[in-house]
Amino acid sequence: MANIEGQVVSDGEVQVVAFKLRNEEYGFSILNVQEIKGLTDITRVPFAPEFIKGVINLRGSVLPVIDLKRRLGLEDTPYTANTRIVIVQLDEVSVGMLVDAVTEVRTINADDIDSTRAVTGTDANSRFISGIGKVDGRLIIQLNISEIIGLTGEE
Repeated sequence: MANIEGQVVSDGEVQVVAFKLRNEEYGFSILNVQEIKGLTDITRVPFAPEFIKGVINLRGSVLPVIDLKRRLGLEDTPYTANTRIVIVQLDEVSVGMLVDAVTEVRTINADDIDSTRAVTGTDANSRFISGIGKVDGRLIIQLNISEIIGLTGEE
């Protein structure tokens, strides 16, 4: 087993939960995904950063929900029947991520993940990207969960 950009790789493969934000496809390592929920009532929290949509009650626990499009600087789109909350966990921290639609669980060969292009981007938001996987002619942008939820100390 090897570790590539925080994702455990076995036999040279990485499994990701792929999802849509606008017209692009993104992914989280399946090892960080706890569950996928349909859209539910989200309670707004006063004075929270703009990208924090609010909080939800998940089996008695209060869970913050991040609007992933806002966090990544993408234009808002209306919620649909396909909108989902992907619950991710990293270092004992669980957070919900609002996505337009979950598409599939994919296995990506580690050789097909380009992490150099992602980390050499000049845009400030490029820190949110850990790599770009190529699967069947499609690109799946791998997201850096610790940067998105702010565990690195930066906003």
